[in-house]
Amino acid sequence: MTRKIDIFDTTLRDGEQSPGASMNTEEKLVVARQLLRMKVDVIEAGFPISSPGDFESVRRIAELAGDDATVVGLTRAVEKDIDRAAEALKYAKRPRIHTGLGVSPSHLHDKLRITEDQCLERAEHCVRYAKKYMNDVQFYAEDAGRSDYDFLVKVIQRVVDAGATVVNIPDTTGYSLPAEFGRRIAYLMENVRGIENVTVSVHCHNDLGMATALALEGVKNGATQIECTINGLGERAGNTALEEVVMGIRMHGEELNAHTDINTREFAKASRLVSSITGMSVQANKAIVGANAFAHSSGIHQDGVLKKRDTYEIIDPADVGAGQSQIVLTARSGHAALKHRLEELGYEFEGDALDKVYEDFLNLADKKKEVYDEDLESLIHERDRQVSAIFQLEGVQISCGTDMIPTATVTLRNQADQVVTACDFGTGPIDAMYKAVNKIVQVENDLTEFSVQSVTRGIDALGEVTIRVTAPDGEVYTGRGADNDIVVSSARAYVNALNRLLNDKREHQQK
Repeated sequence: MTRKIDIFDTTLRDGEQSPGASMNTEEKLVVARQLLRMKVDVIEAGFPISSPGDFESVRRIAELAGDDATVVGLTRAVEKDIDRAAEALKYAKRPRIHTGLGVSPSHLHDKLRITEDQCLERAEHCVRYAKKYMNDVQFYAEDAGRSDYDFLVKVIQRVVDAGATVVNIPDTTGYSLPAEFGRRIAYLMENVRGIENVTVSVHCHNDLGMATALALEGVKNGATQIECTINGLGERAGNTALEEVVMGIRMHGEELNAHTDINTREFAKASRLVSSITGMSVQANKAIVGANAFAHSSGIHQDGVLKKRDTYEIIDPADVGAGQSQIVLTARSGHAALKHRLEELGYEFEGDALDKVYEDFLNLADKKKEVYDEDLESLIHERDRQVSAIFQLEGVQISCGTDMIPTATVTLRNQADQVVTACDFGTGPIDAMYKAVNKIVQVENDLTEFSVQSVTRGIDALGEVTIRVTAPDGEVYTGRGADNDIVVSSARAYVNALNRLLNDKREHQQK
């Protein structure tokens, strides 16, 4: 029997640290439910002391997970951090505190400004302090990938002796080569007394594009836990992608002497969900979950796949939830066909709710020859974005062209059900429209990113706009909007971003 490798998902902590990818508590709960459906072993729910929102997210996810997954709160090697994490995890059935500090020369000398002896003392103390609250304590040796081998052994020995149940060996900067990282793990396995009695975890970053290879090399040399994120989301170039490392283990389980218990058929849905919530698009050629992961354009490839799928595909698309629907949805489709396809995508609607979705579907289908899965998901997400909206777009009208000053008239409805209309001019139609919106939604912000992409193929495709605005305090807010008309998509995206900014300000004022 091969070794069980625990999958430690940190999408809600490290993944959320990707600029512009922040999630509120409700969005984190949606992602957490998907992680539970995937049967991840461990969910790192946040950094409780960093903000009231993160504390609340950890608390609610801890309650949600029950016995289905271990829930983790991150801390620094600081007593008040550990106290706060323990409080957030108070009602978890399977709680774990994740504490630690840097161990590389760079972190010791330049960041922490402490000696090696002081590092050893702090490492031992933070583990012993956390053990007062719970048995399951994980220690991270930050920047272990650039640390001295023998000093790293000393640190891990101290925390194992202090009672750590999990030791995390991160390649924090994505610096290592796979073979060297594997040797580092093997060296620890050979030189730390009692390490066979604890879980050895690897947490790799993708700065050189090798995070998945690094994690698998860690497993090959003794690691039994991998820390990863959906879509490889994370700081800088991201983290090890959960879907990649799990399928890597499935493809090479015997060679690695490893297996996981992950439900891989949820991968495609999880990828789309995280992308939609964070506004971080998945590149088309992304392994496992990219739009082109199972696409074939070459005639030679098509011929081979038609004769026998595995001539060019090592993974069955159905195994990762990427199978294509055989139902073609058009304006002539009825409620039953739409309901069936939505259920296949993981959405359940009944009664009036289904009628409303069907009405939106027909409006879309009247503009398109065929409605694809991506169209339906965009439609559903567009509806969801209106649920907690302070302002909703009622209408937008643009006048522009050669020798004309672009003019926009925008109508919004607020939560008091008041309809407000404003008009303004600009250098172009989008500029004019956003200035008109600003007259109604009077909140200071700076538009820092604007991108447009088609949801599906064809000239009649939905256009989805993603924007990011920066508030005066430096916080970045992402907005998304979809419509057949790019100007309308742009308006919806901008109003969505401003709603997020206003909701955030309201939450801070209430606290």
